[in-house]
Amino acid sequence: VFIEISLLVCFLFKNRYFSRYTEKPIINAASSFVFLSALFYIIIKMTNSICNCGCVITPFFVIFLSFIVLSFRAIARNLALSNIKRLRFLTFVRNDIFTDYETDSILPEAYFEHWIKEEKGMTVKLRFLGAAQNVTGSCYYLEAAGVRLLVDCGMYQERDLKDRNWARFHFDPGQLDCVLLTHGHLDHCGLLPKLVKEGFKGRIYCTPATEDIARIILLDSAKLQVEDAKQKQKRHEQEGRKGPHPEIPLYTQIDAERTFPLFSTVAYETTVEIGRGIHASFHDAGHILGSSMIKISVPGKDKGGRIILFSGDMGRRNTPILRDPTLFEKADYVLVESTYGNRLHKENNTIPAELAEAVNLTNDSGGNVVIPSFAVERTQELLYHLHMLLREDKIPHLLVFMDSPMAMRVTEVFSRHRNLFDQETLELIRRGEHPCDFPGLVICRTMAESKAINHIRGTVIIIAGSGMCTGGRIKHHLINNITRPESTILFVGYQAEATLGRTILDGADQVRILGQEYMVRAQIQKIEGFSAHADRDGLFGWLSALKSPPRHVFVTHGEPEAANEFAAWVREKKGWKVSVASYLDEVTLD
Repeated sequence: VFIEISLLVCFLFKNRYFSRYTEKPIINAASSFVFLSALFYIIIKMTNSICNCGCVITPFFVIFLSFIVLSFRAIARNLALSNIKRLRFLTFVRNDIFTDYETDSILPEAYFEHWIKEEKGMTVKLRFLGAAQNVTGSCYYLEAAGVRLLVDCGMYQERDLKDRNWARFHFDPGQLDCVLLTHGHLDHCGLLPKLVKEGFKGRIYCTPATEDIARIILLDSAKLQVEDAKQKQKRHEQEGRKGPHPEIPLYTQIDAERTFPLFSTVAYETTVEIGRGIHASFHDAGHILGSSMIKISVPGKDKGGRIILFSGDMGRRNTPILRDPTLFEKADYVLVESTYGNRLHKENNTIPAELAEAVNLTNDSGGNVVIPSFAVERTQELLYHLHMLLREDKIPHLLVFMDSPMAMRVTEVFSRHRNLFDQETLELIRRGEHPCDFPGLVICRTMAESKAINHIRGTVIIIAGSGMCTGGRIKHHLINNITRPESTILFVGYQAEATLGRTILDGADQVRILGQEYMVRAQIQKIEGFSAHADRDGLFGWLSALKSPPRHVFVTHGEPEAANEFAAWVREKKGWKVSVASYLDEVTLD
């Protein structure tokens, strides 16, 4: 009897934990059938042993009982899905030995009621796993009606938060159904290869342009990580120390390439069903080429269900090349970025004058203009403005080096997706001019071509990545120019806290680049109007387009000061329920 009771316990736990890691109906059914057959066999054997009743056990009898029980459970499930009022009958069935059809685990009454609510689409869980009181590592976990998904899976770029890139995910990647990707910037897609490496096999939904850009970004990221790991290993050996993480890349180019087959593209304004009545649609965010705001519709007890709106990174209105951000009339829950939630940008029309002034002053001094620039969108917008200034002879006709192979490939993506351009850019193309090309533009494809720039006498303009100076060829150009008073380091994009770019911009006298200390003697300037993020008024105007107040607004993707000030602004002006999300916060959306 002791042995048979032990076997029964083993079968119970085997069935419970085995089925937790699979959602295939055939495997679950087979697992349940084996479990029930063994259960009935052991119960009858125990009865014989204890009572000496002499029951005859035949395989046919055990199989017959198992089929009856499985059929009865299926009927109970259908009743639950068709009519929630059958809860008492269902509870009676479950209270014997019957189990949740997904997990096959015997559960308490409270969870059983919760399961029925989830099955009817009545509860939605939202967890903030990144870009919560910081501006990188964007990642939001959403669970509804048994469907588990991520919105973005980005890499952290702030120095103080890079440890999170190495940490395990706060969910099982193998249990995710899909990822919805807002755009191709590294802080939104950079951890996708790690997600796939750790077991994710679902689809990655995004726009066609985002897929093209994400492929470039991820391959470049993998390459840089391999190179940085080698450099760190060599430097640490020389210094006789070890870093906080293994001197290996977070992922390789092979890992990145394994991610690409999972991409599934969706055009703007097109709805895709991602499971159990949950739909998602992508809308132009005006941030970079292909960038999206994502609207998720979840079925619920109300006729229209619930609408959850993710702003993604929101662009500015009236910027070159791209269309304006999409406006919405209705949403129940809104996640809105706040990168510049407490600031107002200068008007876009000030950019040409500021850019011309920086170039002309540096040319008079005999130095170089070094511009750290994001390969995606910012470089193309910068080339557009330089093109216009050269055409109007407002700056000298200097050599302009685009020292970023990734920016070169992204510029080619722009040529393939002209249908996403605004009307002004399309008119420029009709006149036979490319917005991102002009005489004197030199594209550096190899490291040798990049190093050759240092031998040129006279003033040149160098555009290189990365935009926050966290990696790439820009570091080498900084080494060669940051100690020269006649040169200018010109920032044209946002610099996150604890990045090299932010340290330089904040006025540091000395900075560490590639393991060495350098004095900052170059001129440090920034053009504010280049920002691809909406400012406070732009974000507020977007929210104000909603015709009725949402149930709740969650402020994300901003440093604490910016996020909290913007949340207070919206509360004061609108009277809405607004909160600033924190890392690992979890909320239930009723």
